Amino acid sequence: MLKLLKYINACLLFFVCQGFAEALPRVSIITIGPGEEVYELEGHTLLRITDDDGTDIGVSWGVFDFDSPNFIYRFVKGETDYKSAAYPWKYLLQAYASTGRSVDEQVLNLSPEETTLLIDAVNRNLLPENSTYRYNYVKDNCATRPLALIEKVAGPLDNGVTDSITNHTWRSEMTRFHSYYPWYQFGIDLALGSGIDSRLNMKEMCYAPVNLKEYLSSANRPDGSELIRESKRLLPETISFTPTPVYFSPLVVAWLFLMLTMWISMRSLAKRRVNRVFTSILYGISSVAGLLLTFLIFVSVHEATSPNWLYLWLNPLALIPAIAIWLKKYNRVVFLYQIVNFAFLIVLLLIGIFSIQALNPAFYPLIAAYLVYSATYIYMYRCQ
Repeated sequence: MLKLLKYINACLLFFVCQGFAEALPRVSIITIGPGEEVYELEGHTLLRITDDDGTDIGVSWGVFDFDSPNFIYRFVKGETDYKSAAYPWKYLLQAYASTGRSVDEQVLNLSPEETTLLIDAVNRNLLPENSTYRYNYVKDNCATRPLALIEKVAGPLDNGVTDSITNHTWRSEMTRFHSYYPWYQFGIDLALGSGIDSRLNMKEMCYAPVNLKEYLSSANRPDGSELIRESKRLLPETISFTPTPVYFSPLVVAWLFLMLTMWISMRSLAKRRVNRVFTSILYGISSVAGLLLTFLIFVSVHEATSPNWLYLWLNPLALIPAIAIWLKKYNRVVFLYQIVNFAFLIVLLLIGIFSIQALNPAFYPLIAAYLVYSATYIYMYRCQ
């Protein structure tokens, strides 16, 4: 696949350079609306370069290969490499039309010299030795790359409130875009720590292609002239999203889990005997989630995975009660673990309440379930 892309890019580069040497092309920002795949939910950004001689290409910085060696491991670790690539525009438009995603075009208001410089920069970016880059979900992606190239030739952009701090965070923006996929956001909130909870300015919000389109629509160049000369919709949105049913959302499942935990706790109190099977399952799941967080916090190079205060709740030490509950001579060990665990859970709730790290709404009933179970065990041990 990548070899084919290299060949296509080499051919396109040749024709682009030949065509652009004789006539000044038109450069546009193309914004693709959200798609159904999880990596399409914020949309996609391309540069479109059009010339009167018939040259018409779309340049993307969002090419990746699922089949590359150790892709999943490298993605989780934060070592995902993306590529820039050029494609004939008509094929791109057909592909997006077939998936029902909207396509909007914003023609850039550039001088002939700026247009030439931008085309040269794009050509250098497409060279095999320059096309691969280390992807960063919020700081270096398909939207930030073309924006950086535009500002390199046109100067810093400003829409009057560019540097103003908003009430938005990366987490709140992700939640907004992922509204149809609450389990995906649940996973993000589990994996990413307090680093995505800082408030953003308008420029930082442009990590999302849809936000970038809105920002550029009112952006001015350093001389005060508008960056966008013309805007038009090329394809309407016809995609039909299928949201996760409310009854299967993380929040509903979490509340059901809390009720189950309370019921089991009450039965344990009535029988004066801890449910060891439930204890092993409960803390076994916690330890597995804790191993994942351990990898993300201490091994991954993702900027936003550390610090993650959920580690107070989900960590490998949860394996202690999962195993020790079956060994009578270790009852006191489980008791001491539950006291420490109860205290840590209270601290985590305070961290969420005071917005040190925003917690997914489903985390609160889940944490409450662990608090109930810890309190039950502590009470029963003290009574015995």
